[in-house]
Amino acid sequence: MAKWTAFPYDDTDYSQDTASLKKHWARLHAGDAEPLPKEAAVLAAWALFHAGEFQKAHDAGLKAGGAGITVANKAQAIYATYLEKSEKTRLAMFQEVAARAEAQAAEDPKNANAHYWMAYALGRYSQGISVAKALAQGLGSKVKHALETTIQLQPKHADAHIALGAFHAEVIDKVGKLLGRTQGADAATGLKLYQQALKLNPGSAIGMVEYANGLVMLEGDKRMKEAEKLYAQAAACEAVDAMDRLDIEMAKAELED
Repeated sequence: MAKWTAFPYDDTDYSQDTASLKKHWARLHAGDAEPLPKEAAVLAAWALFHAGEFQKAHDAGLKAGGAGITVANKAQAIYATYLEKSEKTRLAMFQEVAARAEAQAAEDPKNANAHYWMAYALGRYSQGISVAKALAQGLGSKVKHALETTIQLQPKHADAHIALGAFHAEVIDKVGKLLGRTQGADAATGLKLYQQALKLNPGSAIGMVEYANGLVMLEGDKRMKEAEKLYAQAAACEAVDAMDRLDIEMAKAELED
């Protein structure tokens, strides 16, 4: 496998030992509600993920197998979203995560994050090829169903609420309210999902950024001031790990635009 681009911020050390990781687990996983793993190898893979060692986390997760597959999927999906420079490689990575997560969900249907990472990867892939094209390929209903399954299995999954809110917003933004309805997209439902996500995980920078994006997609310029306030709040968050730092830097970039 080609060498992945390194995590670009070396001004803060996000590495943790096992004891510290266990102690901060609830805060680190407030977004994805992933249960604390029992296996030392899986915990070690998560430590690499939180430190921004995405390729090492991916490899360690695959090697550990079982619950380690979730680490591999999250590491690859987050890396592809934020750090992969080649569009072709990024799309291929999302397809790989989606296929691996789908196989994981088939093997372990009650694993909420197996469904979530399949939906996340397919959602990002859809954005890459164009939402309209993805809807024509039937990917929209697949994403929606997987996210609804995630929330059914784990009602406190804040990130799934964000992603499902984004599904409603993106579909309506790209094909309009009328056609959006045929895909099961609804503006009021989308906004409610974003709000619920921030209730579940109030410190989520990505939750604030995505809610801001959703407000503008669904309600236009009249919500721009509110969106800018959310970007500013997200930019002022303090990162708890490498992924969080990437979200916060994205919020800062949004503010500059």
